[in-house]
Amino acid sequence: MSPASTDTAAERSAAEQSVLFTHESKVERLRDRFHQVRSFTDSLCAGLEPEDCVVQSMPDVSPTKWHLAHTTWFFETFILKKFLAGYRAEIPQYAYLFNSYYNAAGDMHRRDLRGLISRPTVSEARRYRTSIDLHMDELLSDADGELLDEIERILVLGIHHEQQHQELLITDIKHVFAQNPLYPTFGVGRARSPSAPNISIAEPAPIRFIDFEQTVSSIGHNGRGFYYDNEGPRHQVLIPPFALGSRPITNGEYLAFMEDTGYRRAELWLSLGWMTVNEQRWNAPLYWTKRDGMWWHYTLSGFRPVDQSEPVTHVSYFEADAYANWAGARLPTEFEWERAAMDCPVEGNFVESQLFHPVAVESAVAEDQIRQGSALHQMFGNVWEWTRSSYSPYPGYRAEPGALGEYNGKFMCNQYVLRGGSCATSRTHIRRTYRNFFQPEKRWQFTGIRLARDPQ
Repeated sequence: MSPASTDTAAERSAAEQSVLFTHESKVERLRDRFHQVRSFTDSLCAGLEPEDCVVQSMPDVSPTKWHLAHTTWFFETFILKKFLAGYRAEIPQYAYLFNSYYNAAGDMHRRDLRGLISRPTVSEARRYRTSIDLHMDELLSDADGELLDEIERILVLGIHHEQQHQELLITDIKHVFAQNPLYPTFGVGRARSPSAPNISIAEPAPIRFIDFEQTVSSIGHNGRGFYYDNEGPRHQVLIPPFALGSRPITNGEYLAFMEDTGYRRAELWLSLGWMTVNEQRWNAPLYWTKRDGMWWHYTLSGFRPVDQSEPVTHVSYFEADAYANWAGARLPTEFEWERAAMDCPVEGNFVESQLFHPVAVESAVAEDQIRQGSALHQMFGNVWEWTRSSYSPYPGYRAEPGALGEYNGKFMCNQYVLRGGSCATSRTHIRRTYRNFFQPEKRWQFTGIRLARDPQ
């Protein structure tokens, strides 16, 4: 064999080893990320009893057990059944029980009746998770490069889908616990003790409105890294001049609206909002109760006095809009919000802190930044911020075919966009272009208010 052929063989061997190393690294990375997210879901449930996990306190809330099984069903349905040769579901009926809204994936159990599913038990749901996780490990370990590329896109979507359900699990169990006169605590992480309510003394710095000039801005995701289809296509939007509040509205500021009879002044409310206020007899944010002349609210660390320096949360779009009218301002559009957030770091109080509650303004912003009053604070984490933008498709949007195309597009009607994430959102899940959406009367999520206004 000539020296030249020997060199060629050596180079080919090195290239093959490099490809193998890259493939193994990719498998390890995907598998580690998969198990990290799955384990965090399990850790959120560590302090829950089986009885906690089966309650459905309203149609919007799903039992914890259902979240555990549904996120597992997602990987089984869209990955294992498609890519793992010879795979057969151990319990085929789970496909019906734990489908949520994917019509193309088959029939489903009614959402408002999930609390009636006493079987499978919580322990059986956990065994289901373990079984699917083992099958996922088997699939990833045996997949060649081409198959792994095909799996990766759906696997990453499934991971982010599970992170969405982690947030729902937290907000749903909060609603469940709030119906219990014992006001249980969510016994994980660093949730504050109800015996130490951590009431802030310092008043937040007054809101300042940060001016933004008219511009044509690129809105939507740039295509690098993971994003949901509703964040694209990226397109140009003319954004007139506006000003955005330097921080979210606090409980104390919202109390001023309440004390000024805000819930009884029809002129502040949208017609449908005024109808909802009267039908539901709203007079405060969700979870608030007045005792002995003082406002208290239920938190996942227990029942405690309202801290006036914390961002107000658990308010509907109707309440956010009414407050903005009362304050002589308005809610921002989602395009204004994204334009303003372009230069803001994606930092804040996310679920990783395991506080499960918004932190006070002064504890989240450096004192020198507060004094300067020239920057936007708490744009990410703490509370989702309502915008006045209806949830609708961007120009050129098309949902992909099949069941996964139902993920976002089918909900683009009668909902409003929220931005920024909350104290129950994962830091690795949020983006500047992320579009959350809910109907205007919903308020069991960690939703809050940031004001905007037109040029004075």
